[in-house]
Amino acid sequence: MSSTTLSPLTNRDRSVLRAVAAGRCSRPGPGSLTVDGMALADQFAGLRLADAGLITAAAGPVALTAVGEALLTAA
Repeated sequence: MSSTTLSPLTNRDRSVLRAVAAGRCSRPGPGSLTVDGMALADQFAGLRLADAGLITAAAGPVALTAVGEALLTAA
């Protein structure tokens, strides 16, 4: 998936973006995403949103990118 191509946001994607915006998400390692310290059931959501350029991809606290913030605001 390229950073310019993303299917329409699903309800789950919007929920994850809201959790990221609230400072509730982190990436303990590559490919994984936790919300409130619990592993996200959709193991590919973090990768999908990072690959699309909507959230930061580095390990540690996750933040919205400018594109992610704009999409969440528009949703």
